[in-house]
Amino acid sequence: MAEELPVIELVEPFPGFPDHRHFALVRLDDDGVLCALQGLDDAAPLRFLVVPPASFFPSYAPEIDDEVAGALGITAPDDALVLVIVNPGDGLSDSTANLLAPVVINTVTRRAAQVVLAEDLPVRAPLLAS
Repeated sequence: MAEELPVIELVEPFPGFPDHRHFALVRLDDDGVLCALQGLDDAAPLRFLVVPPASFFPSYAPEIDDEVAGALGITAPDDALVLVIVNPGDGLSDSTANLLAPVVINTVTRRAAQVVLAEDLPVRAPLLAS
């Protein structure tokens, strides 16, 4: 994943981080499941842990509206990479994912946005079922 999409630009910054729009997508494990969005706009960059949702939430299928697709220049479903932000805990069993606001990346243009879905989804969904 990191080789295909090394640097992305947010069309709108993450809430609370108005000066951060450029991130590198860095693979953190050999399987490409755990990645980081590493900020590039600051000497002390931000880092958000992200995972492809299918690895932990196989039935997760967010609906991305036409406005978001247009802003990102997505013209085909295969152009969209969806990642969810992970809130790390002490271990995998304590870690959660934000399913309400995934990060959608156009793999062709490398433009991205965090999208707040119009669905009733958890902000802190456990990565592992109890």
